[in-house]
Amino acid sequence: MSIKRAAQAVRLAALGCAAALVLVDAVASTAAAQAWPQRAVRVIVPFAAGGNTDAIARIAAERLAQVTGQQFVVENRTGAGGAIAAEAVAKASPDGYTLFVSSVAQLAVLPYIQTVGYDPVKDFAPISIIGSNPLVLGISTTVLPTVKSLRDLIAHVRASPVKVPYASGGTGSLSHLVMIMLVQRAGLAMEHVNYKGGAPAMVDLLGGQVPMYFGNVADYVAHVQSDKLRLLASSGERRSSLFPELPTVAESGYPGFRLVTWNGLLAPAKTPAVIVDRAARIMVDMARDPVIVRRLEQIGVEAIGSTPGEFSTAIANDLHSLGDAISAAGLRVDRP
Repeated sequence: MSIKRAAQAVRLAALGCAAALVLVDAVASTAAAQAWPQRAVRVIVPFAAGGNTDAIARIAAERLAQVTGQQFVVENRTGAGGAIAAEAVAKASPDGYTLFVSSVAQLAVLPYIQTVGYDPVKDFAPISIIGSNPLVLGISTTVLPTVKSLRDLIAHVRASPVKVPYASGGTGSLSHLVMIMLVQRAGLAMEHVNYKGGAPAMVDLLGGQVPMYFGNVADYVAHVQSDKLRLLASSGERRSSLFPELPTVAESGYPGFRLVTWNGLLAPAKTPAVIVDRAARIMVDMARDPVIVRRLEQIGVEAIGSTPGEFSTAIANDLHSLGDAISAAGLRVDRP
């Protein structure tokens, strides 16, 4: 055999070995996904037990346990607005045995307004958005009796000789940032009234102490029949299944306007894709279950069940839009 043919034979043999190794790796990865999990999995939640994020995490953990036959143990790790929990997950072993049920705040707000020990893009493997809901703009019928629509409200604010106030659940909260986005888009000048949470903001809205509050849809579910408030618009891309008659801000004259709050399941970065994909398929199937859909609706949440790719896109979009709103609000911006 000539040297040339011998070299070709060696190259072909090497290619064959490489192909075989790829096949072996693929089979091993598939087997690993099918075998996962072989022991209990921690599901870390950044807030205390009893809230919406905790409830959503427990619904997801229950379904994961049912499908896989292993325990998924919810662990509430509070502090720093959820940054402590997020950092713990970011630094955990990427073996599929630590998962994270995050809200939009941990990935798209906190990295801008405080120093955090994680990168919202590089340190996590998005699995699926479990559920989401828009924010809803409500007004006091006592303060604004003649305002019937978002267009009416914008006209009222523009005509007012003084800055019209609006409530929020706290500086840097989504209820604050969504209003900043609307103020920017409409070219308004308004006064921010900062509350320590959505509950006291809602109390004062119902009492007529503030004229408007752009709050979480869950804040309004219990008060939707009250004659003390009127709902004007929601902040999602499409109408909320909980308030299907309510137009979106985009429909009301501001195309492209979008801000929703979501809770999603993530893993540490570099978690094997086959594990991520298996967990995602379980979440997608869960979102199609009418029983789960009703359970989520009872706490003001719309079932989503996104793919990992769709979740990654949502995070990128929120980082962009919320980063702009945070800059406009004059809050510290750490990310470029």
